[in-house]
Amino acid sequence: MAKVPSPCIDVCKFKRAGHCIGCSMTKPQKSMFKKLKSNKHRVAFIDMLRSQQAMMGKYSHWEPAYLKKLRKKKIKLVWDKDKAA
Repeated sequence: MAKVPSPCIDVCKFKRAGHCIGCSMTKPQKSMFKKLKSNKHRVAFIDMLRSQQAMMGKYSHWEPAYLKKLRKKKIKLVWDKDKAA
């Protein structure tokens, strides 16, 4: 499997108490994701991020944008859809 890409969707404006309005990551979280080497850890990070987005609200735009990014890179990523609900 190809390397799981960053959850960043190229919006990168940190206007929500230090969280990006595109993906909800903070700058330290962005740095942390870049250091993750295994896909298992990257997927776990994305699951955590989805939970964070659900708690913060206003991130319904992220999943469709990230799935589009995955399709473009021909990567199939399966996550637990109930985690963000």
